[in-house]
Amino acid sequence: MFIDGKRFAEEGIMIAVGITMGGKKVMLGIEQMATENHRAVVQFFDKLISRGFRFEKGLLFIVDGSKGIIKAINQRFRGYAVIQRCQWYKRENVVSYLSKPQQAIWRRKLQAAYAKTTYTEAKAELMKLSGELEEINSSAAGSLREGLEETLAIYKLKLSTELRKSSSFTNCVGSIMSQVEQYTQRVDRWRNGAHMQR
Repeated sequence: MFIDGKRFAEEGIMIAVGITMGGKKVMLGIEQMATENHRAVVQFFDKLISRGFRFEKGLLFIVDGSKGIIKAINQRFRGYAVIQRCQWYKRENVVSYLSKPQQAIWRRKLQAAYAKTTYTEAKAELMKLSGELEEINSSAAGSLREGLEETLAIYKLKLSTELRKSSSFTNCVGSIMSQVEQYTQRVDRWRNGAHMQR
């Protein structure tokens, strides 16, 4: 399940997209919520389950790193869920602490580390980079270490290279939101929640 939120004025929409074993995208749900608060996200999950969403064989969740979403996943699907944090978001969070000239260099370094083929190689390279960052900017180093294991969860599933790459980012739900934005960016005023959900 790919899950992410989109802002509309002062409100937000949560979108969940599933990928079947055959690789087909399935829109699982859409819910209006002002923030990604874990209580609201748990209720969103409960609605999916009440509609027949099955999770007993285990689920892979791809998320942007929102603490509310991660807390809700752990609360509702503990023991059934593997959480993969988006590597793109992690990379951008880390480089946001750096100067413009350093950002391009560190984007390449982090991307190369995440491109390693095994968990052991990727973690070793990221920890090495964390040490290097500590000398430049301790806040950036701390950002890299925070939730690091969740950015590497996909390696432990021993998926094919292609599947691992596509499941390391929230691009799937991001592309859907981009398509929706082609219509929503033309709206000057949201009248109410029903208007927003339509």
